[in-house]
Amino acid sequence: MRLSLPRAGRLNYARGGSFMNTWTPSGAMASTVEITSTNVQRGDVIQIGGQPCRVADLFQLPRGAKRLLFESGELLTMHPRTRLVAVRVLRRW
Repeated sequence: MRLSLPRAGRLNYARGGSFMNTWTPSGAMASTVEITSTNVQRGDVIQIGGQPCRVADLFQLPRGAKRLLFESGELLTMHPRTRLVAVRVLRRW
Protein backbone atom coordinates (compact mmCIF):
# COMPACT_ATOMS: atom_id res chain seq x y z
CA MET A 1 0.00 0.00 0.00
CA ARG A 2 1.43 3.39 -1.00
CA LEU A 3 0.61 6.52 0.92
CA SER A 4 0.90 9.81 -0.88
CA LEU A 5 2.41 12.92 0.65
CA PRO A 6 0.20 15.92 1.32
CA ARG A 7 0.01 18.22 -1.68
CA ALA A 8 1.62 21.19 0.13
CA GLY A 9 4.62 19.05 1.16
CA ARG A 10 5.14 17.87 -2.38
CA LEU A 11 5.11 21.41 -3.73
CA ASN A 12 7.57 22.55 -1.08
CA TYR A 13 10.07 19.85 -2.10
CA ALA A 14 9.51 20.59 -5.79
CA ARG A 15 10.80 24.12 -5.15
CA GLY A 16 13.94 22.69 -3.58
CA GLY A 17 12.89 23.07 0.04
CA SER A 18 13.49 26.11 2.16
CA PHE A 19 16.44 25.00 4.33
CA MET A 20 19.17 26.47 2.16
CA ASN A 21 17.43 29.85 2.08
CA THR A 22 16.65 30.07 5.79
CA TRP A 23 20.18 29.73 7.21
CA THR A 24 21.89 32.32 4.98
CA PRO A 25 22.14 35.72 6.68
CA SER A 26 20.70 38.56 4.64
CA GLY A 27 23.27 40.20 2.43
CA ALA A 28 25.77 37.32 2.70
CA MET A 29 27.12 35.60 -0.39
CA ALA A 30 27.14 31.80 -0.53
CA SER A 31 29.25 29.73 -2.91
CA THR A 32 29.92 26.06 -3.49
CA VAL A 33 33.46 24.87 -2.82
CA GLU A 34 35.23 21.52 -2.95
CA ILE A 35 36.50 20.68 0.49
CA THR A 36 39.08 18.24 1.79
CA SER A 37 40.26 17.47 5.30
CA THR A 38 42.81 20.30 4.99
CA ASN A 39 40.42 23.14 4.10
CA VAL A 40 37.11 22.24 5.78
CA GLN A 41 35.84 25.00 8.09
CA ARG A 42 33.23 25.48 10.79
CA GLY A 43 29.98 26.65 9.23
CA ASP A 44 30.41 24.71 5.96
CA VAL A 45 27.18 23.01 4.88
CA ILE A 46 27.69 19.54 3.42
CA GLN A 47 24.84 17.59 1.87
CA ILE A 48 24.95 13.96 3.02
CA GLY A 49 22.28 11.57 1.82
CA GLY A 50 20.17 14.49 0.61
CA GLN A 51 20.25 16.13 4.05
CA PRO A 52 22.20 19.38 4.49
CA CYS A 53 24.43 19.29 7.58
CA ARG A 54 26.33 22.28 9.00
CA VAL A 55 29.79 21.68 10.53
CA ALA A 56 29.76 22.76 14.19
CA ASP A 57 33.22 21.57 15.28
CA LEU A 58 36.36 19.86 13.92
CA PHE A 59 38.76 17.43 15.56
CA GLN A 60 42.23 16.69 14.15
CA LEU A 61 43.00 12.96 13.82
CA PRO A 62 46.28 11.18 12.98
CA ARG A 63 47.58 11.08 9.39
CA GLY A 64 45.72 14.20 8.23
CA ALA A 65 42.18 12.99 8.89
CA LYS A 66 39.53 15.14 10.59
CA ARG A 67 36.35 14.26 12.44
CA LEU A 68 33.47 16.65 11.74
CA LEU A 69 30.76 17.23 14.31
CA PHE A 70 27.54 18.54 12.79
CA GLU A 71 24.97 20.75 14.54
CA SER A 72 22.55 17.82 14.53
CA GLY A 73 25.02 15.68 16.54
CA GLU A 74 26.21 13.32 13.78
CA LEU A 75 29.89 12.65 13.19
CA LEU A 76 31.75 12.23 9.90
CA THR A 77 35.40 11.26 9.50
CA MET A 78 37.16 12.82 6.50
CA HIS A 79 40.32 11.06 5.40
CA PRO A 80 43.02 13.03 3.51
CA ARG A 81 41.73 11.79 0.14
CA THR A 82 38.06 12.54 0.85
CA ARG A 83 36.63 15.26 -1.39
CA LEU A 84 33.16 16.72 -0.83
CA VAL A 85 31.20 19.69 -2.15
CA ALA A 86 30.00 22.18 0.44
CA VAL A 87 28.21 25.51 0.59
CA ARG A 88 30.28 28.20 2.28
CA VAL A 89 28.97 31.59 3.36
CA LEU A 90 31.44 34.32 2.50
CA ARG A 91 31.73 36.68 5.44
CA ARG A 92 33.08 40.17 4.85
CA TRP A 93 33.93 42.22 7.89
